[in-house]
Amino acid sequence: MVESRTIELGGREVALVVRHSARARRLALRIPGHDDSVELVLPARTAEADGLAFLRSRTDWVIERLEQMPPRVPFADGAVLPLGGAPHVLRHVGGRGAPVRLEGNEILVTGSPDHMARRAGDWLRAEARRRIEPPAHRMAAEIGRAVNRITIRDQKSRWGSCAPAGRLSFNWRLVLAPAWVLDYVVAHEVAHIAEPNHSPAFWAAVARLNPDAKAGRAWLRREGMDLHRYGR
Repeated sequence: MVESRTIELGGREVALVVRHSARARRLALRIPGHDDSVELVLPARTAEADGLAFLRSRTDWVIERLEQMPPRVPFADGAVLPLGGAPHVLRHVGGRGAPVRLEGNEILVTGSPDHMARRAGDWLRAEARRRIEPPAHRMAAEIGRAVNRITIRDQKSRWGSCAPAGRLSFNWRLVLAPAWVLDYVVAHEVAHIAEPNHSPAFWAAVARLNPDAKAGRAWLRREGMDLHRYGR
């Protein structure tokens, strides 16, 4: 069971997610990184009051971690986005024509300034699909399988997933990562079509599809959460 609320902590309002877990052995605190929330994990028989006391006893640690988080980067004129891992400047150019176009290292958005964030977000999702679909179908063919459907989502804690019959889902924020990192995630999910687990056979399939798999996985562990600060 998961509950969300706000609490006062160290003189500031903090978004708190309380997660009750039958598998947890002890109280735990996490700063997920995809937003400014704090997650409190409670073992099955632990009272919530005890969990909150545990949280308050670690107020300094929580506030320090929250203050160290990089600032949010909304989709606004002048924002710098790491499209494909390379800096690109988001520019509002007004006028008519294509809602968004890519010119060199600039992403140009037309129309009203009020629509800029939505148009930029829609374009980035479409661009993610454009960059994900070709390698997904190619890799699936390499292992004698087929991709049935690809969905682009805004997931908080997952980069991709694979459902039965080759239905794949990917986080649009992968378009902000280097291409070789995106390719690793595609290889990971395509391999799941054949191996719906994380067995040695699965990892062997990932390595066949993407020789840079280990580097891509390491990059996401090290840098991935930083991608969640864009567009919020």
